[in-house]
Amino acid sequence: MTRQHWTLDDIPWQGIRHDTVAQTEGYFYLVASASLMESATDLYTENLIDYFYGDEEVTSWLEKYWLPEELQHGEALRRYVQVAWPEFDWEPARQRFVEEFKPYCDISLEPTRSQEMASRCVVETGTASYYRTLSRASPEPVLAMLTRHIAEDEVRHYKHFYRYFRKYRDVESPRRTAILPALWRRLRMTGGDDSFIAVKHVYSARYPGEPFDIGVYRRVRRECRQLVREHFPHEMSVRMLLKPLGLGPRTQRLTLPVIGAIARLVVP
Repeated sequence: MTRQHWTLDDIPWQGIRHDTVAQTEGYFYLVASASLMESATDLYTENLIDYFYGDEEVTSWLEKYWLPEELQHGEALRRYVQVAWPEFDWEPARQRFVEEFKPYCDISLEPTRSQEMASRCVVETGTASYYRTLSRASPEPVLAMLTRHIAEDEVRHYKHFYRYFRKYRDVESPRRTAILPALWRRLRMTGGDDSFIAVKHVYSARYPGEPFDIGVYRRVRRECRQLVREHFPHEMSVRMLLKPLGLGPRTQRLTLPVIGAIARLVVP
């Protein structure tokens, strides 16, 4: 595996201040659900590698850099959950999550490689914003450090996907009218099935036997939003999201009203 920017040994696990987060359910859901989703990255990586078959630069980066770093995110978040909330039985929750989530991973990708790279930019925008928000909001120093590391990884991933987007854009010459729908389709998926299924299995493991439905899910998301929304990096998110469109400064300024919509979609 290629050397990473940080490792699990860089995190001071013994320094976690359990009392600062243990009693706040919002932080539990934010971290635990993210740990399940990150740990399942390998389920859909194969689809991406197959889609870009023949482009050794892209597939090599996905295999040697992107996937190991994403899986490290899942492992680090798992370890944090098990220290901060030791009563949470993580592995069975993960197994149930994977079982339900796996069929959703075999989804159709965008029709062209440039559109798919633009779509990946949206994904990385969402994850970078998520972890940047959590890092800013966290009252617990180790969680703030960990999520800052993850956010920095996600920004680096975005830069790679954006560079590959430009590579395919130069070959395929897509119109903005082709790129915009790709961005929108992926944006609409943010906080979708994967988030619902992750929260479902976190909740079910925490409250065995309690029914879980869309109403419970919306309540959990609302509580999480209220906890962290003032820390959401609006400008960074909009800038990253719109970059594949290649808009001029004036046009970008006119797009500022979408900030609120992005925040509602991206922040859990």
